[in-house]
Amino acid sequence: MKLNSTQVEQTLNQMNAHVLPDDHPAVTQLTDVFGDHTFFLDESGLKVLEPAEAPEMEIQSGEVVSLADWTDSTLTSLTPHAPELTGTTIVFREMKH
Repeated sequence: MKLNSTQVEQTLNQMNAHVLPDDHPAVTQLTDVFGDHTFFLDESGLKVLEPAEAPEMEIQSGEVVSLADWTDSTLTSLTPHAPELTGTTIVFREMKH
């Protein structure tokens, strides 16, 4: 799922990761392979969020999905794998002004 800036901020507050900005050179290739997502990198690899399937919840949330793992200790090379749920759910809170 593609996140807005508020959702990105809330995601980064709930998981230890860095977001790949849309103008990063790798984003075009990642989008071609994995679809239109906001991409995150953490200590174990590449992650995206998929909408959580909880229709009873009024609050929007996303499940963290792992798409690729680091192949080296310098965190410079990724190996893609089948999407794997990580068991982590990010809850998006509505911003009140």
